[in-house]
Amino acid sequence: MGLIGRKEAFLRVLVILIMVLTACLVGFDAQTKLLFYSIVRKATFRDMNALIVLVWIDSAAAVYNLLQLFRGYVLPGSKEDLTSNYKYLAWSLFLLDQAAVYIVFAANSAAVQASMFAVTGESSLQWMKLCNRFTRFCMQIAGALLCGYFASIFMAVISAMSAYNLFRFYSSKQFLLLKGK
Repeated sequence: MGLIGRKEAFLRVLVILIMVLTACLVGFDAQTKLLFYSIVRKATFRDMNALIVLVWIDSAAAVYNLLQLFRGYVLPGSKEDLTSNYKYLAWSLFLLDQAAVYIVFAANSAAVQASMFAVTGESSLQWMKLCNRFTRFCMQIAGALLCGYFASIFMAVISAMSAYNLFRFYSSKQFLLLKGK
C-alpha cells in the first residue's frame, strides 16, 4: 500500500469528500427574495468575505489531502522499510498536516463569526438581520459550516497519525536516558 495506511487513506478520502461538500454547499448557495415590493435581493456567499475565503481554503485543503493520498501510493516502500532518511519527510508531512488543520479550523471559525452577524444583526452599525429573510440560505450555510467542523476534526485525527509516524523514529529509551557520572 505504500507509505500511507488504510486508516489514514480512509480518513483522507473522507476529508476530501466533506471538504468538497462544504465548498459546494457554500459556493452554490443562493436565494432570491423580493424586498419592499419592488427590490429584488439575491443572497450569495459572495456577500460575505469570510465565506469566500472559506470556499477557497476548503478547496485548497481538499486538494492538499488528495495530493497526500497520492503521495502514499507514489513513494516506494512500507512503514517497516523506513529509515532515518525519511525523518525530514516525516517532519514536513507533520508540519503540513498541522498547518492544514489550523487553517481549516480558523477559516470555519471566521465564517461562523461572520455568519452570526447575519443571524443577529448589529444595531450599532445599522446592519439588519438577514437570516429572518433568507432562511434557506442561512440553513444551508449552517450545514456547510457544520460539515467544515467535522472535516477539521477528521484532519486533527490525521495530524495525530502523522505525529505518530514522525515520533516513532525517536526512541523513548534514548530520549529519557540520563547522563552518567
